[in-house]
Amino acid sequence: MKKLAILFSGKGTNFAYIVKTLHGKEAEVVVALTNNPDAEGITVAKESGIALEVVDPKEYESREAFDAEVVKRLVRYAPDLTVLAGFMRILTPVFTEQIQAINLHPSLLPRHKGLNAIEKSYADEYPEGGVSVHWVTSELDGGEIILQKKIDKKGLDFAAYDAKVRSMEKEALVDALRKVLFDAVL
Repeated sequence: MKKLAILFSGKGTNFAYIVKTLHGKEAEVVVALTNNPDAEGITVAKESGIALEVVDPKEYESREAFDAEVVKRLVRYAPDLTVLAGFMRILTPVFTEQIQAINLHPSLLPRHKGLNAIEKSYADEYPEGGVSVHWVTSELDGGEIILQKKIDKKGLDFAAYDAKVRSMEKEALVDALRKVLFDAVL
């Protein structure tokens, strides 16, 4: 069974969906790692019996030192793939050149890289928004796209659009994981 490492920063809803959908069935989540000691997703790891690593960036003098610690902790678990599921950190080459990872982003890349992508996508001139799952590289939200899912914005207020994007994220991430893990994209 393929081994996954999941990185998250907040509620852990995408992490929880991966656990519910894939863990122990199609893949094994061997570790969850967060950069936020107060992340709600910590509960998901504890309730699921998944190893948890908390790496607080405030304890490191640079991004590179933080990334080196994350890499050190991840390699102990020898994951086949690392998944950034709402991990709100810009990663340096210290991480990206050593860890094979995919990232979920709430826009149709290359549009709206970085923060506030849902808001920017909703407000842009395009009739569709959506989500992307891509390979992680040293360029922020710039790696090769694995898959995208689209949403027609017509008739949606921001709250409805936001809800659709967040719901679609979970499916997109699991679909991308299946594609990568089982269609030999690794």
